Amino acid sequence: MSEVSKSRENALPIRPISDSSRLSEGDPATGYAQELKRTLTFKDLVVFGLITMLPIAPTQVYASASIASGGMAPLVYLVGVVAMIFTAMSYASMSKEFPIAGSAYSFVQRGMNPHIGFLTGWIIIMDYLIIPGMLIAFSNLWLSAAFPGVPNWLMILVFTLIITIVNARGISLTRWASYLFLICQLGLIAIFVLCALKYVLIDGNGMGHFSIAPFYQPGKIDLQLIATAASIAVLGFIGFDSISTLSEETRNPTRTVGRSVVASLALIGMLFLMQSYMASLAHPEYDDLDPGMGYFDIMREVGGDGLYYAFIIVGVVSVGIANALTVQSAISRVIFSMSRDKMLPFSGFLAKVHPKFKTPANATLFVGAVSILVALFLSLDFLARLVNFGAMTTYMLLNLAVVTHFFFRKKQRSGFDAFRYLISPLIGFSVIAFIWSGFDSKTLYIGFAWLAIGVVYGFVKSKGYKEVPPVLGDV
Repeated sequence: MSEVSKSRENALPIRPISDSSRLSEGDPATGYAQELKRTLTFKDLVVFGLITMLPIAPTQVYASASIASGGMAPLVYLVGVVAMIFTAMSYASMSKEFPIAGSAYSFVQRGMNPHIGFLTGWIIIMDYLIIPGMLIAFSNLWLSAAFPGVPNWLMILVFTLIITIVNARGISLTRWASYLFLICQLGLIAIFVLCALKYVLIDGNGMGHFSIAPFYQPGKIDLQLIATAASIAVLGFIGFDSISTLSEETRNPTRTVGRSVVASLALIGMLFLMQSYMASLAHPEYDDLDPGMGYFDIMREVGGDGLYYAFIIVGVVSVGIANALTVQSAISRVIFSMSRDKMLPFSGFLAKVHPKFKTPANATLFVGAVSILVALFLSLDFLARLVNFGAMTTYMLLNLAVVTHFFFRKKQRSGFDAFRYLISPLIGFSVIAFIWSGFDSKTLYIGFAWLAIGVVYGFVKSKGYKEVPPVLGDV
C-alpha cells in the first residue's frame, strides 16, 4: 500500500454506501465507484481553470473596480491574487487528500465536519448555480451595445442550449472548446497590450509613460476602500476551484489537480495585472468610466472601432459560451456529488450518470434550466452580490478545513507542514476575510438569508444534524 493510501486510510475510515450499484467497484479511498470517464491531463485542467476564470474577465468589472479604488484597479487585482494563491494551495492540499468531484463540499465534509460540509455545498450551489445565467446576462448586455435589437430571450436560449448540449455529451468536447476559446482570448489580449503600449508610449496619450500610480497613490490608500474594490474585482478569480470538481475525470488526480489549481491561478493573475495596468495607463481618468462598458470604451480609445467590436464579439462568445460552459460543468458535478450522498431534493434524478457519455447529464440539464431563469429575471447587480458572498465564504471554510484536518486531526506540524497546513491557510483565510469585510449590507443580508435556509433544510434532512450520508458514517 502506498504512503498516500495509508494516509487516507488513517485519516478517514469509510463505511461503504448502501447503494450497491455505486459500491460494487468502489474506491476504498473515497467510498464511491468510479462512474465518470477519466480523460483529463494537467494541461487540460490548466486550460479549464483559465477559461473558467476568463482571461478577459476585466471586461466585466475593471471599470467598477477602478472607480471604487480611486484608479488603482491593478492594486486591487494584486490583492486578489495574494488572497487566492494561499487559498489555491489549500485546494491543492485537499484535492490530493480527497480526489473527489465535490470540490469544497467534499473537502470540508471530510476534512472538518459532514454537516459543515453540507452547508459549504449549499453555499457553493448559491454561487455556481447562478454564475452561468449571470455570464449569459453579461453577454446580452455587451451584445445589445454592439447590435441593438437582438432579442435577449433568443440569445439566452441559444447560449444555454449550446453549453448544456456540449456538457451533457462529455468532458472531452468541453476540453476542446476550452482550447479554442483560450487561443482567441489570448490573441486579443496581446493585440490590446500592443495597441495600448503604442497609444501611451509612442503617441503620448493617457499617462504618456510607465507609472506606479495604478498600484500606489500617496494619501489615497485606505484599507476599507481597497477591501470594497477587491470584493468587486475578485469576481474574476472565482472559478480556479472548479478544477477540483473534475477530480474523478482526471488521470492521476492526487498529483495533477492541485498543481493545475495553483498554476492556472498564477497565470490568470499575471494576465489580469497586465491588462488592468495597461488600461490604467491608457485612461487614468477613472471617474468618467461607464461601470458596464468602461473597459470596452478604453479598447476603442487605444485600438479604434475594430478592437472595440472584436472585444465585444469575443467577449460575448467567451463569456456566454466558453466561460459559462466550464462553470456549468463544475456546478453540475457538485450537484451530482451532493445528490449521490442524497443531500439534495430529487437526489435520485440529479445523481444519474449518462450511460453512454459518462457525464452527470441530469444535473447538467437542471443547471441549464436554472440558467435560463436567472438570465431572464434577475439583475446583474443582485447576481454579482450572491456570487461574491458565496465564493468568499466557501474559500474561508476551505482554509479552515485544511487546518482542522491536517494540523489538528492528523497532527502534521513539523517543518514545512506547519507552514503548509497552518500558516498558509490562515493567511488565505485572513486576506479573504478582509475582502469579505468590504461587502455592503445588502450583499450580507442576501447571503445570510440563503445560508439560513440551508441551515434549516440541513437540520430537517439530517434529523437535527444527527445523520450523515452513509458513505461518511464513520467520520
